[in-house]
Amino acid sequence: MSSEKESIRKKYKQKRKSLSVEEVNRLSEAILLQFKKWLVLKPEINHFHIFLPIARQNEVNTLLIRDFLFEQGKSVYTSFVRHEQLTMDTVKVYPETKYQIDSLGIPTPIESEVVSTKDLQLVLVPLLAFDLNGDRIGFGKGYYDKFLSVLDPEVVKMGLSFFPPLTKIPSELHDIPLDYCITGEKVFTF
Repeated sequence: MSSEKESIRKKYKQKRKSLSVEEVNRLSEAILLQFKKWLVLKPEINHFHIFLPIARQNEVNTLLIRDFLFEQGKSVYTSFVRHEQLTMDTVKVYPETKYQIDSLGIPTPIESEVVSTKDLQLVLVPLLAFDLNGDRIGFGKGYYDKFLSVLDPEVVKMGLSFFPPLTKIPSELHDIPLDYCITGEKVFTF
């Protein structure tokens, strides 16, 4: 991994950490608004895989998006992380699903069943930073690049970011670019 990538990761972790709870909530609501506008143009998308936010990392509050999708009658999925294998299992969640916080701070369903990824049409991808080409920097473990690499290429890959794009992020062969990234101001298309 390049030192430039690690430098960007460190900088954006700090930028996110410096956000107040109020700022995270305000920015998450602005991202939700942009997501709603985008989704109006994509009524054919019904199966959404979302990451659930790690509060201590000041991640985008995707619970707002999850609840909106339930209101719209959409199917919602998330993942269990298998830390030892650096892989993720997909599980379907429902409005009544109960969650617990795992060792990384990720809300995970208490009761769930692993399902196939064949129905997925859109995946919300966590990130720290992204660029104008759709390349992104995450936390560096590679969970999402591995997960995305086995999905149908037609599955929409969408990032969510509190911050505007960088001009260019160094990418590696295993990195899978985004199709879209939503900030509070706009939807970027790649």
